Amino acid sequence: MKSAAENLSPTRVKLTVEVPYEELKPSIDAAYKSIGSQIAIPGFRKGHVPSRIIDQRMGKGAVLQEAVNEAMPGLYAQAIEESAVRPIGQPEVEITEVPMEEGQTLNFTAEMDVIPDFTLPDLDGIAVTVDDVEVTDEDINTQLDALRTRFGTLVPVERAVGEGDFVSIDLSATIGEELIDEVSGVSYEVGSGNMLPGMDEALLGMTAGETKTFTAALAGGDRQGEDAECTVTVQSVKERELPELDDDFAQLASEFDTLDELKANVSEVALRGKKFEQGIQARDKILEHLLENVELEVPEGVVEAEVHAHLEGEGRLEDDEHRAEVQESTRRAMKAQFILDKLVEQDDVEVSQEEFVEYLIMQAQQYRMDPNQFAQAIDANNQVPAMVGEVARRKALAGVLDRAKITDASGNEVDLDELAPDEDEDVETVEVIDAVETGEEIESADAGEAAEPAQDDVATGEEQAAKA
Repeated sequence: MKSAAENLSPTRVKLTVEVPYEELKPSIDAAYKSIGSQIAIPGFRKGHVPSRIIDQRMGKGAVLQEAVNEAMPGLYAQAIEESAVRPIGQPEVEITEVPMEEGQTLNFTAEMDVIPDFTLPDLDGIAVTVDDVEVTDEDINTQLDALRTRFGTLVPVERAVGEGDFVSIDLSATIGEELIDEVSGVSYEVGSGNMLPGMDEALLGMTAGETKTFTAALAGGDRQGEDAECTVTVQSVKERELPELDDDFAQLASEFDTLDELKANVSEVALRGKKFEQGIQARDKILEHLLENVELEVPEGVVEAEVHAHLEGEGRLEDDEHRAEVQESTRRAMKAQFILDKLVEQDDVEVSQEEFVEYLIMQAQQYRMDPNQFAQAIDANNQVPAMVGEVARRKALAGVLDRAKITDASGNEVDLDELAPDEDEDVETVEVIDAVETGEEIESADAGEAAEPAQDDVATGEEQAAKA
């Protein structure tokens, strides 16, 4: 097989390929065998029909068409490998000549978008400035209030519903005369906004036993997006009662004996959180530096395909203003991926099993899924290679961050190594690794152990949306 690559643009390549008849012959023989097993010819057993008879009955063109269709993926892959191009997206293939007999060649062209060739700048000692770290009384009070909320209790009240109250409700949705769905005794925090749009406004001011209707677009199901008439009835109203902020609370909520000790610990945690934010800010600025200092074009065909799919999923194909926003963000994300993939290749970045599992657990937590279920989901959708690639990109960017010069707004050098975790391996990570190797279920940590009592009878937003 012969192939030649022609650069149509920095992001577009045309391959011209010639395949001798002899190389196509195994696929032609397989096509004869396949067709012969499917047709019935008097005097011949299925699978034993001579090639000349198949040519007479079906035409040799039909045989060659099946042979070429069967061989094309492998021929295309071979041409890609020989030409050392890096395609992205789907190729446009055109067959220009089919060999009708020995001595002739199969000729085809393939146009495709490709990852452009570009050069990375010097990555040593990139200078970035991040915000100063300062823990204020407001930061500490915010953390203490959040802790008090976790240990709050729900108490019944005889008054109208207010913001932040917890209500038990019956809810139904109809479109015309059709009842779409209904639920009873659902617990909901007013103001959380994680159910139907307009429901928070409807609930405010209602009292136990009162019923009200409002219109909202359905969040899921076969009628998703359609406006429905929703009826909500309040069964009961409760408010969260917070514990007093004293030594007794410190002993209840922590390992400390006094409120002062608890506050000191909260201050340390807040300080570490601020330093972690510095690290995030430094990482983002490093990526911004790379985006500004690397010259490369992105394949517009691939950009447009992704933008179209995105807008089609949102039902906003005609929204030109939103299209422009999505195009810009897609180009930026694609450029960042190309740069980080180049970093991975240049620095020979490899992803260990422990690093992959740690990232998997983090993603599972963000989606509020059990790590086992999340791992099964990404495996079923063939997303493991993509996730490994994402871990490699993060690791490559972290390598650049390690070599950067980071200072705060006051001119002080920032040492991100202070944020490194202890050497003791995370127990859950070890369990996941063992499960990957043995196929056993992961006994993940119970994320709800520290949940506040006030939340025990409150369904999550995802559960509510699924029900309504």
